[in-house]
Amino acid sequence: MKDATYLANGLKTKQFSSEELYQETKKKIEKLNPEINAFVTEESSEAQTNKAHVQGDNHSLLSGIPFPLKMLGQEKKGWLATSGSRIFEQHRASKNSNYVQAVEKAGLVPFGQTNAPEFGFKNITDPQLYGPARNPWNLDYSPGGSSGGAAAAVAAGIVPMAGASDGGGSIRIPASFTGLIGLKPSRGTMPVGPNAWRGWQGAAIDFGLTVSMRDTKALFQALKGTNSGAPYQVAPAFWQQHPVKKRLKIAVCVDSPIGTKVSEEAQHAVRKAMMFLEQAGHEIVEMPYPLDGRTLINSYYQMNGAETAAMIESIEKGLQRGVETNELEPISWTLWQYGKKLSAADYVHSLHVWDHAAVTMETLFETFDLFLSPTTADTAPKVDADLQSDLIRQQMAEMPHLSADAGLAVVSEMFEESLTITPYTQLANLTGQPAISLPTHLSAKGLPLGIQFMAARGREDLLFQVGELFEQNGLFHLPVGIENE
Repeated sequence: MKDATYLANGLKTKQFSSEELYQETKKKIEKLNPEINAFVTEESSEAQTNKAHVQGDNHSLLSGIPFPLKMLGQEKKGWLATSGSRIFEQHRASKNSNYVQAVEKAGLVPFGQTNAPEFGFKNITDPQLYGPARNPWNLDYSPGGSSGGAAAAVAAGIVPMAGASDGGGSIRIPASFTGLIGLKPSRGTMPVGPNAWRGWQGAAIDFGLTVSMRDTKALFQALKGTNSGAPYQVAPAFWQQHPVKKRLKIAVCVDSPIGTKVSEEAQHAVRKAMMFLEQAGHEIVEMPYPLDGRTLINSYYQMNGAETAAMIESIEKGLQRGVETNELEPISWTLWQYGKKLSAADYVHSLHVWDHAAVTMETLFETFDLFLSPTTADTAPKVDADLQSDLIRQQMAEMPHLSADAGLAVVSEMFEESLTITPYTQLANLTGQPAISLPTHLSAKGLPLGIQFMAARGREDLLFQVGELFEQNGLFHLPVGIENE
């Protein structure tokens, strides 16, 4: 499979038709999806393909490309909008999200919806509603989460890019596990609303998963922008052109932010990258992790709990009844019960932690251009991996009877094993800075593992620059069958 830019050019030059492209995509779904469970619906705008191509931005480099939407927040009028939850199994969107409007304006054509865990709370994708998505590299392994279905669809070669979103690593984690490029843009650069404007207080953002840097840049240019009513607005400087720096100064940290084990593979991935960057003339400075990772992740859990409590309250008002325990998956239920124990002061204090972290990192970026770490501390877990113990599950069931402090301890234990695999990605969500996972490493078992670069807010250009450096030197390990020119 070629990248989206190549296919869009083929449409423009009439090397093949939209009908041929969509029929080929359908055939791939029919052949591959029973194994990988990437697509949970085959909702299609096929009847509107030509109309979308004409009405879209014909100057877009991506016009006419089939573009799966994630079954979480990327709502298209009339299509299912379940958020991966059984509560919403038959719920359909009443309007397009502003993200989907931007997708269609760019000439991309929504085509199918991809698997996601309930409400996006996991770094794997195994909702009870749809069952687990599987990693095309090895079907015994997970493609990650929460954009696991999107990652599986792209890594399998069904589509060259797919809609994804990232509230704690949900683009970059699947990118690391499936050998894709995963950009989490700066806070405020992507469309939000009209139903949800704050997105976990700015931590969550929509974008996509891609297989080439030119596609990544084209998708960013096509979707960037804000609504005047959006609570987070980007500074004008975000869109300015910056001179290309020939010599970058890059901070590097391999240590886990939370003091847990980092696999030899993840360490090796970063060491290889450091050696390459030094040979390319860039300055490398190793450093300890710049923040207290435990304090950060606790503030993240407080936000998750409070936001979940508010979400379930809203759901109950819409249903005009209470939500029953058995209607939610255990993690969602536990976060809901924990969130009900938090005070407004708890929530405000958690956001103060984010602000402090943002200032610390922006100060770091006054000295350094980029901050390099592993994307994930290890390769993908197996699909059947049990990331909670029976003891933790018993503690989760006791959540209604616990204090807020004891509840936080249970939530921390509930996520601890999964967080150990993915401790690096949450920082960029809390600070609002951009980060990208690049597919530069294959493990001895043949599984992908990415490296992550962070930059100052609005400096996606530096992420594009370093990504292109690796790509142009043939250092990407993309899924089998993906060929870029």
